Amino acid sequence: MALFKKRQVGKPGEWYYCLVHHKVEEGPDCPAKDRFGPYESPEEATRAMETAQERNLEWENDPNWHDAPKGAPQDAPKPDETPD
Repeated sequence: MALFKKRQVGKPGEWYYCLVHHKVEEGPDCPAKDRFGPYESPEEATRAMETAQERNLEWENDPNWHDAPKGAPQDAPKPDETPD
């Protein structure tokens, strides 16, 4: 007999998008590693993949996100790195 029960973290009324089942779920049906959320509504959870894609594009185009020196191409090695 296990001493501790493994519980999912979350509450009913919170909505998640399951990355394994590709569906919206209320409450934590799947493990946290397999879901996005919580979201306030099922409609918001439905757009989880679109929201993630939009955020990724914003981060990729954010000049403060990249470590490349100003004026250098994004793929250029950093000053303390040697090229392969």
